[in-house]
Amino acid sequence: MRYWKKLSHKELQRRIEKALSDNVDFNTDTSLGYPASKLDDKVFYSDAPFLKDAPTLKTYVANPNHIGCHTIGSSEVAFTGTQEIEREVLRVLAVDVFKCKEEQYDGYIAPGGTEANIQAMWVFRNYFENHFNAKNNEIAILASEDTHYSIPKGSNLLNIDLFSIPVEFENRVINVNVLDDIVKKAKENGKKYFIVITNMATTMFGSVDDMNIYTSVLEKYDLPYKLHIDGAYGGFVYPFSNKESTLNFANPKVSSITIDAHKMLQAPYGTGIYLCRKGLIENVLTKEAEYVEGMDLTLCGSRSGANAIAVWMILFTYGPYGWYEKVSILQMRTNWLCKQLDELGIKYFREEKMNIVTIHAEYIPEDIAVKYHLVPQKHGKGNKWYKVVVMDHVEIDNLMQLTDALKELR
Repeated sequence: MRYWKKLSHKELQRRIEKALSDNVDFNTDTSLGYPASKLDDKVFYSDAPFLKDAPTLKTYVANPNHIGCHTIGSSEVAFTGTQEIEREVLRVLAVDVFKCKEEQYDGYIAPGGTEANIQAMWVFRNYFENHFNAKNNEIAILASEDTHYSIPKGSNLLNIDLFSIPVEFENRVINVNVLDDIVKKAKENGKKYFIVITNMATTMFGSVDDMNIYTSVLEKYDLPYKLHIDGAYGGFVYPFSNKESTLNFANPKVSSITIDAHKMLQAPYGTGIYLCRKGLIENVLTKEAEYVEGMDLTLCGSRSGANAIAVWMILFTYGPYGWYEKVSILQMRTNWLCKQLDELGIKYFREEKMNIVTIHAEYIPEDIAVKYHLVPQKHGKGNKWYKVVVMDHVEIDNLMQLTDALKELR
């Protein structure tokens, strides 16, 4: 690891204090032109004594706006201190975790994985339009049927056709023969350019796609494509549990990656991360945002700098080895649950390196699903799966309550 390390609480606090001091201070600085300020003092007491020991909360009160993209060009000078913190987060993730070459990435901390996924599709659509004069009806999205709902949402917003690829019921593997047929027919019907969504752990199953299944079919038909990895769930687990993973920027076929910090990293909700290779994000420049210093390259525009601080605090509190240990503990707990289910003869799906166990619904009575807050694949009639997500708060004692309840049914 080049940039990711563990820092003491005092080191963390000093770094955030320095970042905030480099930002505009709405209490003392004469700042007349910004449609922004700190949080309202009548509601949020900015001089509360506990804030001096809570740098993330102090940043929320200071309310920095991280509008724009801080890995390329200039940015709003009022928030240079916390923008640098965001750059540090992106550098750790791009270089240390996802193996990108130095300074060969762009990205930003988005308001969630849904936006980050849509940002990726938006960038690729415009890339094909700008570089190949493609029309919308010549561009298509390929994604498995287990893919997150943000992909059909983006398809609708961007007016691009989405082809949903079936997976095998038991192992959730993409059906390559059906994929081949779909791509062949799409090409015959005028599709020339493809946006591929590869899952690094689907939300329901934790399943990880083999990206080579997509790329081999598209290359067989000599079709241009851009590939995005949706690691919104798995991005803070899979690279640590599977050291052999090729779902990263060391693989030249990968163009962008989404990660969610508000899932496994336990950052505040509304904290996603978008990363892409250099030379791509410029395709979504909004030239009309002339009052914004720098380039407006994000879907959301204004966004909270405090979310960047929260991610930075978590990453540098643990350090890489502390985080690896945390993931390893979750893996151990997941292994324990799978062993119990095996002994009970209960069928389930589990990606070996992930911490989601998805159980056949036939083994889970509704009262047990409700009692333990198991999430169904589909609410209402026709549900075939319930999932257990082994998060930080889910200890073996909690899992044992579920397995004991299932034993009583045998």
